[in-house]
Amino acid sequence: MFAGAARVAGVLILVILAAVAAFLFAEAWPAIGTPSAELTEKIQWIEDGQSLLGYVGPLVFGTVLAAIISLLIATPIAVGVALFISHYAPRKLAQTFGYVIDLLAAIPSVVYGLWGALWLMPRVEPIFVWLNDTFPFIPLFEGPVASPPRTILTAGIVLAVMILPIITAVSREVFLQTPTLHQEAALALGATRWEMIRLAVFPFARSGIISATMLGLGRALGETMAVAMVLSPGLTYSIFILQAGQQQNIAANIALKFPESANLGVNVLIFTGLVLFVITLIVNLVARWIVSRRAEFSGAN
Repeated sequence: MFAGAARVAGVLILVILAAVAAFLFAEAWPAIGTPSAELTEKIQWIEDGQSLLGYVGPLVFGTVLAAIISLLIATPIAVGVALFISHYAPRKLAQTFGYVIDLLAAIPSVVYGLWGALWLMPRVEPIFVWLNDTFPFIPLFEGPVASPPRTILTAGIVLAVMILPIITAVSREVFLQTPTLHQEAALALGATRWEMIRLAVFPFARSGIISATMLGLGRALGETMAVAMVLSPGLTYSIFILQAGQQQNIAANIALKFPESANLGVNVLIFTGLVLFVITLIVNLVARWIVSRRAEFSGAN
């Protein structure tokens, strides 16, 4: 009975996933089959002469850019926190840190958006100005710096805080699963604690860290309200992360455009949702593929 129930549950998940994909494709088909001239005529927020892919392209670029920024910020911090909890902190302190990390994952995204808009932006603006003044030769930091800084970098910082609990929790569990025999053998051979971590823990946990990062990437790609509340949108292929009105992500664009859309406009937004669905599905499949390829250490008990 248990095996049958588990099999039904697994099949049901696949059926639901297929139903979501079929719904998105069916609702997006009117937009896919509509000529570009008719799209620009019927939908006011699509520019003249712009095709459907031309409209979605900058959204995909902004979505990926915000997610990459968040990963670059969150991954080193998350791995460091996970390593501190698993191998450095006393037991009671490690438990407290673990509870705090799990609590961060339970905070609604709109709260993160309010935090970013009301508390974070005034404090990062001087840092952005310093980046622009100190590194003007780097295209990423080209000015003028927006004030208030409703930029893709601010959105990336908020997303980094949001995905930090996911990467930390998974990395912590992977570190704790490192075979005790390998750690003790490294210490017995005279390795310091850091050398033991570098030679025994990191090789075992490498694929787990990658999969945790990919899971965090999936969360960052689909985030809506937090990005909508801190980012001034724009539809360009811009790498200027200190300027406002340059980029936008797919989920926030759907949330902002949906109330004023009807008929064909809704189909266009659903098409952008279909693109996001495919991107997120690919990210998660890659994460699962990495996990499945993890080679177990022989004799690890």
